[in-house]
Amino acid sequence: MFQAFLQCETKLYLTCVGTTKVNTELVAWRQRLSNLYRKKCLSVLIQNYRQRKKRVGYSSLECFSDPETYLVFNCQIQGADIKSNIHAVERLTPSDGHFNSLIPIRFVPDERIKRDHRFMLSFDALALSTTIGKLPLLGKIIYGSRHRTVKVKLNGLIEITRTAIEKISSLMADSSPPDLVLNKNCSVCEFDTFCRKIALDEDELSLLSGMTERQRKNLHRRGIFTITQLSYIFRPIRKRKRPAKTQFRYNHSLRALAIREGRIYLCGKPKMNISGNPVYLDVEGLPDSNFYYLIGMRVRDGDTWYDYSFWADDFSDERRIWSNFVHILERIENPQLIYYGNYEKVFFKRLSERYPDIGANSAYLNMLIEEALNVVSVIYARVYFPTYSNGLKDIAQYLGFRWSDSIGCSLNSVFWRHDWQLSKDPSLKRKLIRYNLEDCLALQTVTNALKKILYNKSEEYPSGDKRVVNTDSLEWENPFRFGRNSFLIPELDHVNRTAHWDYQRNKIYTKSDRHLKRISKKTKKRRIKALPINKVVEFPPSTSCERCRSLRPKGKWKRTRIIYDLKFHRTGLKRWVTKFESHPRLCPKCRAQNYSQHRIWTKSKYGAGLMAYSVYQIIELRIPQKTVAKSLNQLFGFNLHHPAVNLFKSRSADYYKDTYHEILKSIVNGRLIHADETKISVKGKNGYIWAFTNLEKVAYVYTETRGSCLLRKLLHNFQGVLVSDFYPVYNSIKCPQQKCLIHLIRDLSDDLYKEPFNEEFRELVQNFANLINKIVNTIDIYGLKKHHLQAHKNSVDIFFDNILTAKYDTEIAQRYKRRFCRNREKLFTFLSHEDIPWNNNNAEHAIKSIAYLRRIIKGTTSTKGIREYLILLSICETCKCKGISFLDFLLSGNKCIEEYMKQN
Repeated sequence: MFQAFLQCETKLYLTCVGTTKVNTELVAWRQRLSNLYRKKCLSVLIQNYRQRKKRVGYSSLECFSDPETYLVFNCQIQGADIKSNIHAVERLTPSDGHFNSLIPIRFVPDERIKRDHRFMLSFDALALSTTIGKLPLLGKIIYGSRHRTVKVKLNGLIEITRTAIEKISSLMADSSPPDLVLNKNCSVCEFDTFCRKIALDEDELSLLSGMTERQRKNLHRRGIFTITQLSYIFRPIRKRKRPAKTQFRYNHSLRALAIREGRIYLCGKPKMNISGNPVYLDVEGLPDSNFYYLIGMRVRDGDTWYDYSFWADDFSDERRIWSNFVHILERIENPQLIYYGNYEKVFFKRLSERYPDIGANSAYLNMLIEEALNVVSVIYARVYFPTYSNGLKDIAQYLGFRWSDSIGCSLNSVFWRHDWQLSKDPSLKRKLIRYNLEDCLALQTVTNALKKILYNKSEEYPSGDKRVVNTDSLEWENPFRFGRNSFLIPELDHVNRTAHWDYQRNKIYTKSDRHLKRISKKTKKRRIKALPINKVVEFPPSTSCERCRSLRPKGKWKRTRIIYDLKFHRTGLKRWVTKFESHPRLCPKCRAQNYSQHRIWTKSKYGAGLMAYSVYQIIELRIPQKTVAKSLNQLFGFNLHHPAVNLFKSRSADYYKDTYHEILKSIVNGRLIHADETKISVKGKNGYIWAFTNLEKVAYVYTETRGSCLLRKLLHNFQGVLVSDFYPVYNSIKCPQQKCLIHLIRDLSDDLYKEPFNEEFRELVQNFANLINKIVNTIDIYGLKKHHLQAHKNSVDIFFDNILTAKYDTEIAQRYKRRFCRNREKLFTFLSHEDIPWNNNNAEHAIKSIAYLRRIIKGTTSTKGIREYLILLSICETCKCKGISFLDFLLSGNKCIEEYMKQN
């Protein structure tokens, strides 16, 4: 019962209630193997003790009354609560340090000692203590084919074993069965068929392989107990604006959805590269002993498929089958190994290291192993079949493949192999070879199906009426979305509209609240009042016809235009409304209409001051356009809307377009350019903004790509010095370049934090720091003067010579050596030029304005809108560099910044 509890609580319960055992063949084999191993251990120990002239007893501890008896086999011990059949009990000799102490011994046929074996030994020790009255603190386990012995300290295990015994007692006293949970021990359990049937009927979550106990308990807390319930919580991943760099994570809810719908689901666009002649491979072995006894492969030659099997009788034959496999592989033209799971991967690694001298070209064999395709790596977290696991047998059976023999699990092949070792039955050998080759055929079936699924342009699965669904095609549902809800039933739409805040406040709450009723009436009465006129400007009528020069045009018409504006004073600004009056006249001779000769207003009803103030708030103060409109309406009584403010920006950008081009031209024709770029979202698509600046002017340019087309077009005749970061596109410009040393310093510092104990890399960074520190000290004293900076050229040459001659062992030091050598001509250009900065801080400072812009617009702007914004932002940043007010420049109406500076 204790052993059953260690494997599963359900197994303990079924054992107690006497449930009929179903899967007994494998269990009987394991029991038979255990009995045979115990007999071998007994014979080995008896022979050993007889050589030492010591006696051996059987079945009872009373044998230890004889002082010459040191070992007793098969002790049946029963206490008040526990009973155990201990494999052997040994009396320790004085040489062991515990004279006359009895300890339990356990025989384990496996090649590795597991957790359960130690707990079974501690259980034997507890049972032994009920008889001898003393708790053994030590035990022994004899395991493996070589009968190796390991001593186990029982101090920490005893308390855990006692707690487990108490839990077993409570489970046995409880009449209700424990929660059914399938685990890794089910494949070797005699109740496997019984439990799996119950789990299928209950749609248990533990049917899904790979789900941990913690994940299952978390789902239970959320009220999810079945696979069907789990399938309904799947939500497709939100489509990113840029491709994710992280790998896909396995999604149990998507697996549950595939099972519920009976469909195959794809995540992303998985790829399966098979470029050579496929060689389908399957290997059988004994995991505990790391012995591989059967290699099966399936190869195509023309239109014919050939099967190969390499069998090893014992460990000495393993070299031979590996050699045969390698020689067959060398005869195949352009082979590509295809296998399923990690077992074959470990097989390649171990045998290539175990027999390195096999094969004419070891490098070629290593290349084949590295380029081998593990089909599980294609399926995992990317392709979800409607099966409970990603096992080859589950997926192949779903695709219609059937094995000739009933296969419960891979341990059945281990069982057949052990039976063959005992009986040498040829039928068992044929059975194993057939099973191995059928695994290769099943692998081919799964691989071909994956090809059709991944590379079939239509979504219809080519076999039967199944369908393949890509999760990218599923609509992403945001449970927290904003906006108007849509309803298929009109009555629900009506009910939803009656729940709106405005409707309830003005229609429902006012019927019971007098205060709200008065507020509602007051709000309704509010109308937009006509703003008072501050000034009236009247233009006299025309005295002659502009077309025929007649002296007396006739008519008494009158036309008016009201312009809303802001008037700036020395201490503030106020609303200013001007009414313009004009008197058009009609010529009686040529019928031409003549207007007043001095009309100064435009088509817009808003004045230049209001437009300039709005643009100033949008560009320099970075206030959203809706907020600008709301502020102007509240403070000055206007009736502006968001489109009107946006029109102010558009008209201003069109007005200052020539100013922007003049700034950009002046920068390109100068002797210094700082350049940088950053990403921005425009209607959900990625775009890029480039910042070009010198010490006095700034210009921004928008492009849809990050390529070199803009740089080549804009800077093809540039002869000055280009200061930039290490983005490779800048290298396409044929001019002297200075790379930003701050970028390099940050990279060096970050990598040094990652490898703080890399002495050779630390020395490299220290040498560079000493060099740049001396140069910066000179700049602090004398500025960026060529005369003083040239003195450091010799130190720079020495630094690079030391790097070239140094031999670095670590990968990071080698990488930075290549980086320094590659950019040698561009790291210290400022030493040979006058007033050239050694960093790109000017461009990075200009990019900050774009970062603020991104926070405001949040990807909602259009290409036209961003280009208009950049025109005005270029003028604003240029005004800052020149120390003048952007608002004053806008109010002046001047298009040339230099002329404005001369006038002021």
